[in-house]
Amino acid sequence: MIKFIFNRIKSIGYAFKGAYLLITTEASIKVQFFIGIIVTIAGFYFHISPTEWVIQILTIAVIMSVEGVNTAIEEIADFIHPDHHKKIGLIKDLAAGAVFITAIAAVIIGCIIYIPKIF
Repeated sequence: MIKFIFNRIKSIGYAFKGAYLLITTEASIKVQFFIGIIVTIAGFYFHISPTEWVIQILTIAVIMSVEGVNTAIEEIADFIHPDHHKKIGLIKDLAAGAVFITAIAAVIIGCIIYIPKIF
């Protein structure tokens, strides 16, 4: 049981390290993180409801998570095949497409929450 708990604590450490690396080294995550801060400030300014907070926090988490998975896929693809390859390009495009779809959904959610408060 002690070993199990120790391993879970180590796993949390690796997760923190990964999140730190994403936020400090990846330009796309930095942009998403900045947007997350802006909409969080907007949430306080516009006094969004608890339900809107939950939706906003989940949306921020999902977009940053998908962006992180996209980054991991790109890193693995580059490691496996550093030269340009048609299939690797397809894999990277598919992962980027997932980020794009999530980003569009995030923009729509942001509009649903904030447009009525602005006008």
